[in-house]
Amino acid sequence: MSYQPQQKSGSELQFSDRELRDLAVAWLTLSVAFALLFAPIHRGSSVGTFLTMVALSLVTVGVAFLLHEIAHKMVAIEFGQLAEFRADYQMLFLAIMGALIGFLVAAPGAVYHRGQITTRENGLIALAGPVTNLFLALLFLPLVILPEPLGTIGQMGIWINLFLAAFNMIPFGPLDGKSVLEWHKGVFVLVFVPSVALAAFVIFRVGLF
Repeated sequence: MSYQPQQKSGSELQFSDRELRDLAVAWLTLSVAFALLFAPIHRGSSVGTFLTMVALSLVTVGVAFLLHEIAHKMVAIEFGQLAEFRADYQMLFLAIMGALIGFLVAAPGAVYHRGQITTRENGLIALAGPVTNLFLALLFLPLVILPEPLGTIGQMGIWINLFLAAFNMIPFGPLDGKSVLEWHKGVFVLVFVPSVALAAFVIFRVGLF
């Protein structure tokens, strides 16, 4: 891979123009994908409902996605890594196509980092994203008792963050769970099991809304 991160190790958090563009494209594409999943305009939802869901997704998905990736980057920089986010445009296309038929693959890209690193440090960098999503789910929880649209934002924020935490902790391919599992099986179980259990509970017992 020819990618060369521009972040200097040990420096303050900075973003290149390309990185900001990739983050914006991934943010917008994921928001549209979630909106298609929640309010499928191709299956009868009105244009107004769909656009409202896009706006809500920009807020909830935006916070969940951006802070997930920034957490990866911040921890990587803390360990002296060169780190930048790069969007995966094939996976973003798959996210849209999947949402159209009722499922979502949320792998919009990744924070790539390079430099000397231990297995433990790599595991902690990977762990930072899902743990951030679990923390955000807790922050969204109080909103569910408030009037609309804050109630819906709270519900979406909880589900999206739990989904992202559970999905990214799957120990497969480039997902965070693989690096965490390679570092420490106990930590992996401690985060993976409650993430999946909570996400499944919200989906199958409480419902999305």
